[in-house]
Amino acid sequence: MLIAVTYDNGEIFQHFGRTESFKLYEVTDGRVTDGRVIASGGVGHGALAGVLAENEVNVLICGGIGMGAQNALAGCGIEVCSGASGDADAAVAAYLRGELVSAGTTCDHHHGEEHDCGHGEGGCGHEGGCGGDCGSGCGGRPAMQGKNVGKICRVHYRGTFPDGTEFDSSYGRGEPLEFVCGAGMMIRGFDAAVADMEVGQEVDIHLMPEDAYGMPDPRAVFTVELKRLPGAEELTVGQQVYLSNAMGQPFPVRVTAMDSETITFDANHEMAGKELNFHIQLVEVR
Repeated sequence: MLIAVTYDNGEIFQHFGRTESFKLYEVTDGRVTDGRVIASGGVGHGALAGVLAENEVNVLICGGIGMGAQNALAGCGIEVCSGASGDADAAVAAYLRGELVSAGTTCDHHHGEEHDCGHGEGGCGHEGGCGGDCGSGCGGRPAMQGKNVGKICRVHYRGTFPDGTEFDSSYGRGEPLEFVCGAGMMIRGFDAAVADMEVGQEVDIHLMPEDAYGMPDPRAVFTVELKRLPGAEELTVGQQVYLSNAMGQPFPVRVTAMDSETITFDANHEMAGKELNFHIQLVEVR
């Protein structure tokens, strides 16, 4: 058995999508027989799931991780034990003793590792964007169908708003986006478009909010007293920051209002409620 841990200087790194390295533990007869550290080789859930699958990892121990990433790992046959923290070696030992219990999806955010417009580095802002309505069936929709479903796909894409304004593109980065098709790592409409594409094919799609990031959820807007968040008085309206949930895991929010006593945050994705256009080119399927 091979166990992987999101790794940083002996500790469990707390954000799966941004981990720069994994420590791999070879286990034989319930005991660790070897350990080595490898580079993640990419940022974003699709690339990281691919790295673990290629190394034949059986179990991942990590801190925060979203549902899209968990679906991708499950599609690769990798067990996930999330919500762990502290010393990596100790966590593996606890797992082998049966004492480490997964917290489930402990990082319920969009794909977290943002570049300047709030989308995943090395990939557009579509990873983990199911919002409970993804192609893997988590929102009650039927599982996605198509010849590329369950396979690792690499695509170039350009995303624009209906007025033609570009909000994201892989072409400028010079590196295709990699993800497991149909695993809930992408917004449903993007996933569905790729599901039956041929390598080399290019398509243009228009997505309504229901097949993109959904409509804004008023329950995701909340107000907190400033005295409960030391340092919050230094924040400004429009700023994006990370708060911690009850498990101590980070999730992104935007400051929408504040006064002398309270501050209001919005945890909805910035693309919620928007119609989106994509030009997609399928580069590779494996």
